[in-house]
Amino acid sequence: MTIDWRSKGFWLPHGTRTAEEISARRPALFDGDFTWPLMVVRRAAAEANIATMAAWCRRHGFDFAPHAKTTMAPGLIEAQLRAGAWGLTVATANQALVLRRLGVERVLIANQVLDPTALSWLAAESRAGWEVVFQIDSLPGVRAASAAGQARVLVELGHPGGRTGVRTLEQLEEVARAAVAAPGVELAGVTGYEGQLDDQAGVDAYLDRLAEGFERLSAAGLLPAEPLVSAGGSAWFDRVADRLAGLAPRARLVLRSGASVTHDDGFYRERTPFARVPGEGPLAAALEIWAQVLSTPEPGLALAGMGKRDAPFDEGLPVPMEIRRTDGSSGPAGGLRVTRLNDHHTYLQVPEDVPVMPGDLVRFGISHPCTAFDKWRDIPVVDEERRVVDVLHTYF
Repeated sequence: MTIDWRSKGFWLPHGTRTAEEISARRPALFDGDFTWPLMVVRRAAAEANIATMAAWCRRHGFDFAPHAKTTMAPGLIEAQLRAGAWGLTVATANQALVLRRLGVERVLIANQVLDPTALSWLAAESRAGWEVVFQIDSLPGVRAASAAGQARVLVELGHPGGRTGVRTLEQLEEVARAAVAAPGVELAGVTGYEGQLDDQAGVDAYLDRLAEGFERLSAAGLLPAEPLVSAGGSAWFDRVADRLAGLAPRARLVLRSGASVTHDDGFYRERTPFARVPGEGPLAAALEIWAQVLSTPEPGLALAGMGKRDAPFDEGLPVPMEIRRTDGSSGPAGGLRVTRLNDHHTYLQVPEDVPVMPGDLVRFGISHPCTAFDKWRDIPVVDEERRVVDVLHTYF
């Protein structure tokens, strides 16, 4: 992987460097090799998160197919596979293509695939020995899969007001029967996604319906000898384990939580299952963005050089965590609060007793990692002294 002037945050106006050359030098973030803003991954936190989720799945009898769309970073994908991930999940056929080229042997596409071009390619790769399965929730989806010639599918149960997936168990059986009857289609199991539900009662009720759907299809003789049952975002996987564990060993249970690899300082910090079951965690925020204060134009206001091009904002604004002064000293961000983002500016509300000067650096935690990685082509990985020990490349 070559890094040059096209890599945001790396200061390389001339020449190129490889990730190996950079990591061999172990440059500090603040020694002039980088410019601002810059997003980094804390190695120790990411490694701990990967180990935590691998251990959690083993304890609860789940296979793990973490959602690769969070990072689309080969370095983190490989680390998850080394930790024992059964496979990887993606959202699109294009992401599946990336993982195929990266050598990932087993992929779940957590969507219905209807594009004949993509379906033809998936069928050809399946015939070549690649293990790939995708979701269906409609008769047109079954017909499209059948027309491709070879497809393994999971019938998806949704919920009212949610995303994809049939809404009733009667529809679940109808689509499952159509898949079993369709030439070239293999029904592999059932799937669902509980992450859009707001409360535990709703999540439990939905997961119970998913289990009921599995039992219904099993009793009808529609499922294979070792069916898959897949669910799990990063907010309710404890409930997935509680409500679906009874399906083992009759089914292979597959968890898809993806945001856990880096966690965050906002959305998932508030919603992590380990807040409910602290003895089984925790996860640690592994992403941070450093940005420079560009202006303090009026009392109580500072503008940092970071914006929507650099930081996620769809599930909460960045969280100020630390101020690094121009003399190299640092301290907590002490009441600083982000009020809004422009394309390239962050508005900071600054308390009267917190001195903030142009040139200071602010370390921000982020909220929602799934819309953070796509903004960065190359991402330094740092140790606890904030020396760069690796560089991740993303494929978005």
